[in-house]
Amino acid sequence: MPVQVDQLIHPEWIIPVIPENLILTEHSLVVKGGRIDAILPTEQAKLHYQTDQDIALPGQVLIPGLVNTHTHAAMALLRGLADDMPLMTWLNEHIWPAEAKWVNEEFIHDGSQLAIAEMLLSGTTCFNDMYFFPDITGRVANQAGIRAVLGLIVIDFPSAWASDGDDYLHKGLQVHDQFRTNPLIHTAFAPHAPYSVANPVLEQIRTFADELEIPIHMHVHETHDEIVQGLQNHGSRPLARLDTLGLLSPSLAAVHMTHLEKQEIDLFAASGAHVVHCPESNQKLASGFCPVAELIGAGINVALGTDGAASNNDLDMLSEMRGAALLAKGVAGNASTLPAAKALSMATINGAAALGLQQETGSLEVGKSADMIAVDLNRINTQPVYHPISQLVYAAGREQVTHVWVAGRLLVSEGRLTTLDEDRLIDRTNQWRDRILAADADQ
Repeated sequence: MPVQVDQLIHPEWIIPVIPENLILTEHSLVVKGGRIDAILPTEQAKLHYQTDQDIALPGQVLIPGLVNTHTHAAMALLRGLADDMPLMTWLNEHIWPAEAKWVNEEFIHDGSQLAIAEMLLSGTTCFNDMYFFPDITGRVANQAGIRAVLGLIVIDFPSAWASDGDDYLHKGLQVHDQFRTNPLIHTAFAPHAPYSVANPVLEQIRTFADELEIPIHMHVHETHDEIVQGLQNHGSRPLARLDTLGLLSPSLAAVHMTHLEKQEIDLFAASGAHVVHCPESNQKLASGFCPVAELIGAGINVALGTDGAASNNDLDMLSEMRGAALLAKGVAGNASTLPAAKALSMATINGAAALGLQQETGSLEVGKSADMIAVDLNRINTQPVYHPISQLVYAAGREQVTHVWVAGRLLVSEGRLTTLDEDRLIDRTNQWRDRILAADADQ
């Protein structure tokens, strides 16, 4: 007698990501209790299982949900406010004044909703955030049904969220306690950068992260100026300082890493820490190029992130995959550098590993959470399909994402959000635009 399950999904192709470069045809995926119960030939699936949700996806590829390993979600409300400017002009004259004036619980709520809606429609099922009021972002994420890692942000400067390092840590620990039993909402300490967090606070973060067994998520070696500041203020390059403080460990997810010397790559590889590559943001802000080929060659786990929509200007992980692959080839001068399957791993299982979630998400394996997306390759721009992974990375667009599940819950169905009101979101966003633009014009 067939076993009753929650869902049977029959795509044209299944790409489990582990093992890398494997493509399954005429296979189905079985969901039960929010987890992947089986992946097996379609004929066997129909014989052994029955369900009220039998989903046929001809011409579509089923892959793990994408993991956006670095973003500032609520900054989606600042998308396009100030473009094509030098970094410090952009920050000093537009972004920081806007944040000082507008960042509050309402801003974070609406900005997080906007970002989560965009990420879901783009196929992201898990995001790693770094911004103020992480409790509000966590609440919004939980309501939307997306998996999130809340950055317990720490910075030496006062903000609407906290007054100083100790206050940031205190409030961050409260957020961790608030969500510690939530299966979808996780936490990570998020010291902003080496130049913006003092040594005593970084040492406290290291101790707390070890005790709570959660990651540390931090901007590191993002620009050349950061390194100059490190040498002037601390007598060492930032990475060496972090090593001295004991922060280089498998718990660290270092974001950007665009300016590295050979010995630093070797040091980082020996530590077991992870790199989060944000190719589009780095190019737009002219921050530099992350040496992805050298990092991978040294055995370092490299994940992908979009950064915030204020500096990207989108939260599109499919685009980020393509950009990462093409940029790596150009920087290395080698067309075989970072092949499509490796780019897909960076956007899925590598991100999960950087966040300590590789046992839960990032690949389609029996027992893991049913976090997955379907992408329709039966479109003009992805035809003909010789190799589904290549088409996915080099040709597909986010508008081809048709279905998105997190823990077996359908959050996007036929390209439409199921847990968020898109029309209301656009209306609220337009209200914010009018307010922010009027204030920015007075700067």
